[in-house]
Amino acid sequence: MRQRRHRAATFTTSVLAAGALFSLALAPGAHGSQPGVHRPGAGNDPPPAHPSVANFGAFLDSGALGVKRIAELEKWLGGADIRVGHTYLPGESWFDIEGRAGFLDDWAAWRRERADRTLVLNVPMQALNEMEIPDGRVRKLLAHGADGDYDDHFKKLAERLVELKIPDTVIVLGWEMNGTTYTHRCGPDPAAWKKYWKNAVTAMRSVPGQKFRFDFAPSRGRDAVPWTDCYPGDDVVDIIGMDSYDQPPGQDFDKQVKEPYGLQQHVDFAAAHKKPISYPEWGLFRNGDNPEYMRRMLAWMDAHQPVYNTITDYCPHGVWECTDNPLASEVYRSLLFGRKEPTPQPTAPATPAVPVSPKPSTAPSPQPAAPPATPTPPANCSPLDLNPWVEYWIGGKLCLRLDWYSRRS
Repeated sequence: MRQRRHRAATFTTSVLAAGALFSLALAPGAHGSQPGVHRPGAGNDPPPAHPSVANFGAFLDSGALGVKRIAELEKWLGGADIRVGHTYLPGESWFDIEGRAGFLDDWAAWRRERADRTLVLNVPMQALNEMEIPDGRVRKLLAHGADGDYDDHFKKLAERLVELKIPDTVIVLGWEMNGTTYTHRCGPDPAAWKKYWKNAVTAMRSVPGQKFRFDFAPSRGRDAVPWTDCYPGDDVVDIIGMDSYDQPPGQDFDKQVKEPYGLQQHVDFAAAHKKPISYPEWGLFRNGDNPEYMRRMLAWMDAHQPVYNTITDYCPHGVWECTDNPLASEVYRSLLFGRKEPTPQPTAPATPAVPVSPKPSTAPSPQPAAPPATPTPPANCSPLDLNPWVEYWIGGKLCLRLDWYSRRS
């Protein structure tokens, strides 16, 4: 974005230099300081057109601080309506995984304030979930899960969520199971892992009043095992998600789309199983402050309409709390600034709809909406047609004064 702004400024300077024989003036209402023109990052100015991404949010913190920061992020985004809250249960003990008393209270209160909000909760499938447990031990733990030994823990969690009046929480269970980071990984025994997932979902669904949606969310790419080997079945999955960070180093976005088990295969797999998609985790990573990744990822979500997406907003991934990525931050903010609805709709069609088989009617014909008023240039001034990108960054159209000769003296 900064490079583009620099090139636009250079172009404008060249036009002014060539105008030594005449003077240039901005048409009224088109100057950058006037209402209706937004420069990314410039206070509360109205935004440019933004993608119609699905309900979006960010991971801001697991506890009460994460809830508090939602309003602050909304303010930074020009009053955008963030409808998705995202948090994680700790994975140190089974007591944590059961949703210990008090941990989810603030998130539950935030969710209950509005019916159109979504709470996303990542739930570990093993205690000591980030303790680098060796594969042999993980294999034994998965066998216990497949035998139903942990069902009661998940039932207690479900009862806790129903008691908190958040029975429609999205449960991201055993995320990134195709990798090596977590004890709840799938690789040591995929068959046992899938049976364990089925047991956990069945236990949670057995609680009266529950309306949970279960999100199967591997990391992008093959990782330790193909994530398709871990898919537990359509009957126990409601959403097929993907965690997709900008990695590995040097890999551009097109490769992230086309690689085996990448973004395209994720979308195709979900469509084949008639499931919606999500992006519970995404953001910058191995390629640093990469505005092109940010632009392309937002465009990808605009095209494929996930149920929700939540950027991971701490360093090195984020754009608001993390100050290491100013270029990508500019892209994110400019595209989501002021967003109020998942899919903005025009107030009226440009022309009235024509029925396929018109029938006589005594009702008056609908009238098209009046086009927006065009700013009137000053007298003796002829607007110049420039590239729309140039006009955006210089704040509007330039116009050529036709009385330059009479003003020379």
